[in-house]
Amino acid sequence: MTVQQDEISLPQKKINWDFWKYWTGQTISNLGSSVTLFALPLLVYTISGSALSLGISSAANMLPYLFFGLVLGAWADRIDRKRMMIYVDIARASVIATIPLMAAFGHLSVWWIYGVGFVHTTLSICFDAGEFAAIPSLVDQNDLVTANGRIQASYSAASILGPVLAGLLVAFVPLVVLVFLDAFSFLLSALSIALIATSFNGLREETQERKHIARDVAEGLRYVWGHPVLRNISLMMALVNFVSAAQGAQLVLFAKERLHASNTQVGFLYTAGSIGVVILALLAGKLRKRWPFSKVALIALMCNGLFILALSFTRWYWLALVFVGLLQGCGILFNINTGSLRQAIVPNHMLGRVMSIASVLAWSAIPLGALLGGAIINQTHNVALVYSVAGVLVMLIPVGFLFTPLGRAERYLPQTPLKPQSEASQK
Repeated sequence: MTVQQDEISLPQKKINWDFWKYWTGQTISNLGSSVTLFALPLLVYTISGSALSLGISSAANMLPYLFFGLVLGAWADRIDRKRMMIYVDIARASVIATIPLMAAFGHLSVWWIYGVGFVHTTLSICFDAGEFAAIPSLVDQNDLVTANGRIQASYSAASILGPVLAGLLVAFVPLVVLVFLDAFSFLLSALSIALIATSFNGLREETQERKHIARDVAEGLRYVWGHPVLRNISLMMALVNFVSAAQGAQLVLFAKERLHASNTQVGFLYTAGSIGVVILALLAGKLRKRWPFSKVALIALMCNGLFILALSFTRWYWLALVFVGLLQGCGILFNINTGSLRQAIVPNHMLGRVMSIASVLAWSAIPLGALLGGAIINQTHNVALVYSVAGVLVMLIPVGFLFTPLGRAERYLPQTPLKPQSEASQK
């Protein structure tokens, strides 16, 4: 039987005030984090001048996913997510503030920065697991891509201002003092979440029988590994992250040695990446509605590799700004679509652990890739070579996954139930 479009209506959940409170708080938090994203690698490079130290710093930020990701994701599904996220923000503010405090007493070292990165990431795993479940609690499934796009765009709009502000302030204040901005922004994020009325836990989560946490982890692993789309996303991202980890970890070194950039110009490179993210994040919803997942996400990933390759050959700073913006924008376009796809596929009561499991599987290769890239650069003194190899491999990997279920991802989406117009109008 053919159902006429004017005889049905889709269930709607407006993007409400609670969503905008959440959005505002996380945008402010990202403004602070974007300052730290610029400041810490530059601080490590200033103290050590070593590509290997930059690789270790990147690895330290990823290792908690391997050590704690599975357990923390399952744990986040068992507690009040909103309350947990508030406490985590307060803890992150305290941890990040130790960097300027240690510098003030003359005891700051790269090893302390590694340790702060490790603890900060451990806390962020908990927050991200809760955040992944928070968005579906605030918006309807049909609005997930749009909501995630708005969040990513606003995050990156803050990231545009953050490196610019940091790059200008670093000429007048010590680099470590800028980190205090991030600590303060985490406190504002905690306040914004506390003002939200909506629960981040679904009804089923609040009433279901609790199992042992190891059984929750095992259930999540079986779900991700047993689902053809989720499994292939994780496998593909593990490969991509392994070959491209050095590109992100060594951006400061690339800018200093290849482009002869000043500290302020390094900040503008991060800003250029954020501008690219804003533009393509805002286009994510429209592109996804016009073309299927395989065309949007996988082609975006191929373009990401293409622009890494192009960046490796340039010595012109202003052209490098364009390439950094394009490669970062293509990367976030892929992430928005894969994240929205996971949110649409996964039952709400498993979102936290699935998020963490997917992160562990996809990001497990980053520490090894970052360390290997740093070691190769130390031996060859050729950062451009590492960038060019990474670009070629990132272009080729998604081509192979076009022939997996990722190339037909829409077939695995749950069908949204349709309601008769008369039934919908009674509510």
